Amino acid sequence: MAAQNFDVIVIGAGPGGYVAAIRAAQLGQKVVIVEREHMGGICLNWGCIPTKALLRSSEVFHLMHRAKEFGLSVEKPSFDLAAVVKRSRNVAGQLSSGIGHLMKKNKITTIMGEARITAKGKVSVKTDKGEEQLEAKNIVLATGARARNLPGLEADGDRVWNYKHALQAPRMPEKLLVIGSGAIGIEFASFFNTMGADTTVVEVMDRVLPVEDAEISKFAKKQFEKQGMKIMEKSVVKQLDRAKDKVTAHIESKGKVEKMEFDTVISAVGIVGNVENLGLEALGVKIDRTHVVTDEYCRTGVDGLFAIGDIAGAPWLAHKASHEGVMVAELIAGKHPHPVKPESIAGCTYCHPQVASVGYTEAKAKELGHDIKVGRFPFIGNGKAIALGEPEGMVKTIFDAKTGELLGAHMVGAEVTELIQGYVVGRQLETTEEDLMNTVFPHPTLSEMMHESVLDAYGRVIHM
Repeated sequence: MAAQNFDVIVIGAGPGGYVAAIRAAQLGQKVVIVEREHMGGICLNWGCIPTKALLRSSEVFHLMHRAKEFGLSVEKPSFDLAAVVKRSRNVAGQLSSGIGHLMKKNKITTIMGEARITAKGKVSVKTDKGEEQLEAKNIVLATGARARNLPGLEADGDRVWNYKHALQAPRMPEKLLVIGSGAIGIEFASFFNTMGADTTVVEVMDRVLPVEDAEISKFAKKQFEKQGMKIMEKSVVKQLDRAKDKVTAHIESKGKVEKMEFDTVISAVGIVGNVENLGLEALGVKIDRTHVVTDEYCRTGVDGLFAIGDIAGAPWLAHKASHEGVMVAELIAGKHPHPVKPESIAGCTYCHPQVASVGYTEAKAKELGHDIKVGRFPFIGNGKAIALGEPEGMVKTIFDAKTGELLGAHMVGAEVTELIQGYVVGRQLETTEEDLMNTVFPHPTLSEMMHESVLDAYGRVIHM
């Protein structure tokens, strides 16, 4: 069968791939996208979106328990886990089918199947109907990543879960162990803890949410513990003994190994890139620890082959993948886009309280040799936060003392994942403390704390 010719072949239809395909089509390219499982990738089907739907249920459940504080009454709040999971799956399904519609609208050919690059510019796709051959001058790899399985801690879907099992939990855990306190681990810990599970989190690093600013991690940990979570830092799960109705975890902490029993374990110990069976080695693509090595423009070093999103390394965030997809599509079309700067990409974690950050942590800014000014403002000093019944939280800003450049911003508290974008825009526009101080923030809003934190860095804070 003769090969079909395109300008661009995109492998993987997650938030990197489908966005790259749309932008390339907008720029007049003839595009085909190949997806082996489901449109929208992990993000829409098994990641960002369905987890937010679950967390919304737990947030409402948490508020139901607090009804009295707001002058309301709710008789014995309860939940139906199957219905909570069903809502989450419906939300994911709605968005996933929307991607198919976007492909049609942009006249992008969609092929469901498994792709393999057979030679430069040539892709073979294994579908239900057999093999299809595709040719294009440019190939965009957007195959994403999957959960890392550590030997002995492998998920089995029964007593030991990965994120997919946790998203369609067959039962409500009573005693839960979460291994890993990155975004995925802490979000599931937050969800199940709020719904009533006795939750323990084990983290190998010296603090929870280890990529965040140390002060924010410490604040978040205090809140998690207040909610009844047990947090074990600098600890390692050495082995899991699985029985019919329980798992005994051997946890090493401070040089001692302790045995603890749980009925459910969630493993969230990082991810590995989907680099296998793509024909990359034969092409001479460099792979480092399951990730494709690229330059700042996502070029792999093989002419016409780009890698974007999770497969191209940290930060493993959907919005980074999408932005790289747009950049690569523009490069292919002969435009001159700016490279995506990792330190200008915000990270958001939807635990309770939420955590959000952009730029450098205080420690990183110092390590890079900056003389810094740091400002902080607590939620308790903000009228809107108190009216919402959310007085626990803080906003922290870090400036270069010489230039006034906003080096980093870190937040913990209600709705901070929505607030962080103000600082992201500020960094993109290369704003200084003066610009931020002269900006009039609306009242009463949580965003006023962003203003106050900047003022605090320069000894001018008003409401504290």
